[in-house]
Amino acid sequence: MDTERSREQTIVKVSIQGIVMNLILVGFKAVVGLMANSIAIILDAVNNLSDAFSQVITIVGTKLSNKAPDKKHPYGYGRIEYISSVIVAVIVLMAGVTSFKESVEKVIHPETVTYSNVSLLIIGVAVVVKFFFGSYTKKMGEKVQSQSLIASGTDAFMDSILSLSTFVAALITRLANISLEGILGIVLSIFILKAGFEILMETLSSIIGDRTDSEFSVQLKQKISGYPGVNGTYDLVLHDYGPSRSIGSVHIEVDETMNADEIYRLTREISADVYMEFGIILTIGIYATNVTNETAIRIRNNLQELLKTQEYVLQMHGFYFDEKEKRVSFDLVISYSAPSAVGVCEEVKKQISLKYPDYAFDINIDHDFSD
Repeated sequence: MDTERSREQTIVKVSIQGIVMNLILVGFKAVVGLMANSIAIILDAVNNLSDAFSQVITIVGTKLSNKAPDKKHPYGYGRIEYISSVIVAVIVLMAGVTSFKESVEKVIHPETVTYSNVSLLIIGVAVVVKFFFGSYTKKMGEKVQSQSLIASGTDAFMDSILSLSTFVAALITRLANISLEGILGIVLSIFILKAGFEILMETLSSIIGDRTDSEFSVQLKQKISGYPGVNGTYDLVLHDYGPSRSIGSVHIEVDETMNADEIYRLTREISADVYMEFGIILTIGIYATNVTNETAIRIRNNLQELLKTQEYVLQMHGFYFDEKEKRVSFDLVISYSAPSAVGVCEEVKKQISLKYPDYAFDINIDHDFSD
């Protein structure tokens, strides 16, 4: 709870700083743009205004996402942050479309632009301010895992580059009396549209459901596998209900000789530790490993050698041999690139059935949901 409150405070603090900074830049750039009759600077001011509004959306989204879970939404409101990121992306895209339209008109109907030394100074200061604030915002967004802040930081960083282009164009106008306003505005618009599209696609990907970060999934599996009695960790699946809010499941492999009391204590300890360290509510399933039956061990070893020849088989786990029923069961992790997961499974089943005709094989097709 303290971590979530601290995260919210960080996002709100950085967003308020961004609102104040952008509103100040809007005032200065609007005055300079009107005085110089510069479409590029005016569009830059409009872009800063949209940035300020975006950060208001970020604050509102963060506040709403921290509402306590209720009967209607038992997993909380964390995904509202993703919705606010979509709104930010749409605002950026709208600014890009408006900028493009105005810039094309400026190319068709050019007007005289005049820059004073004060104008150039204000544009130069804006470049520096936006560059450092963009880097700062993005860094804080990554620290607290806020896509909205990361999007705002990326947008601010892009703005600094675009403002630098405006500054260069102004210098060219002053020195060579060549106006690049309309052309520059079109270039700026394209960059703005590109940034908005990337923010939108990244956020939609999170809403659809991203693959768990490889480094994190490996770290989590290694932690679980480090508990005494755990022979292996498999089938890690995490469902994202907002930044730092995940519910998931995992299977651990234990010796068949463990009793219910030992399994209960082990799984309870793992669940509690994972929640305390990562904030993940984890359900733990059990695979029993044959450790006393020599036939089971021999079949498993032979099967592992056979599977090394299968191009699309990534892993076998959950192996269990029921000698009384003469039945072997296991999970087969098949690559997403396989033409047919069922076809791969049938081929494996065919080969091992030829080698062990007296046994029945139950194969469950599995996929690598995480590394």
